Amino acid sequence: MIAPGASATTTVRTVFFIDDQGIVRALIYYPLTLGRNIDEILRVVDGLQTSAKQGVAIPANWTPGQSVIVPPPTTTRDMRQRLTEKSDEQKDWYYTTKKLN
Repeated sequence: MIAPGASATTTVRTVFFIDDQGIVRALIYYPLTLGRNIDEILRVVDGLQTSAKQGVAIPANWTPGQSVIVPPPTTTRDMRQRLTEKSDEQKDWYYTTKKLN
């Protein structure tokens, strides 16, 4: 891949994460002088799959088995419901994490 600001004679290595519907979900650009990190590439794949399957958000530096972020409620009724369901991982009605089974 040729990237703006890169040398006109060298390419930039890019990892594309494309889902089964053909939608590009993430990109990681690596300059020629920096090696790729396979652990991060696998973490991104795991995170994208977990997010799509479970409907959750994946925090920075997450690895499988760690807590994920539960999306905030979108209605007042759902917000009140969440407030009645206090748990150890609920920081507030808008920020709750959970461990997946």
